[in-house]
Amino acid sequence: MTVQRDDVIAWIQAFTAAITENKGYLTQLDSDIGDGDHGTNMDRGFQAVSAKVPELADKDIGAILKTVGMTLVSTVGGASGPLYGTFFLQAGSATTGKLELSLADWVAALQAGVDGVIMRGKASPGDKTMIDALTPALQTLKESASKGSGFAVALRASADACEQGMLATIPLVARKGRASYLGERSAGHQDPGATSSHLLLRAAAQVWANQEG
Repeated sequence: MTVQRDDVIAWIQAFTAAITENKGYLTQLDSDIGDGDHGTNMDRGFQAVSAKVPELADKDIGAILKTVGMTLVSTVGGASGPLYGTFFLQAGSATTGKLELSLADWVAALQAGVDGVIMRGKASPGDKTMIDALTPALQTLKESASKGSGFAVALRASADACEQGMLATIPLVARKGRASYLGERSAGHQDPGATSSHLLLRAAAQVWANQEG
């Protein structure tokens, strides 16, 4: 199984739909410990991305992901724009010129994206950020690939690990971003960035893994 560029576009569209569907939920999570704009900002950014989809049909996967990243940086406010923009820009750099992705290619793209977020946000696991969801997702993807798992199996395992990482943010005390201003009061709340990260990888698993049934 490989992921074609049309599949990458379908993933972006599925994530856009998930953001729109969960806009209120993400905003509520962010209202508890942040500025209360994560859902609104993400939806604005991905609606702008959606408007560019017709221009992407003949582009390589790297160019598609870079376009997503540049659009987010230019349209999304708060921390979400720079962090998600960096994720897609770096993933795009790792897939430049590719018209399809193998599991190894996706591992490299996700690694580049996560590294970019860490570099941009200066966050570490345990800081109660999207890194707490993305790091276990990446590690599980690598482990699945090293065991010879199929692409679909690896995608599902990665999305499940991302969900567990998201849930694990609930008891944490935030050490980065606006939530860190609350100190101990940030504990008991799920991180909104980790939640949208789970939606991102869940969409990949749902769209791409369906190719293997």
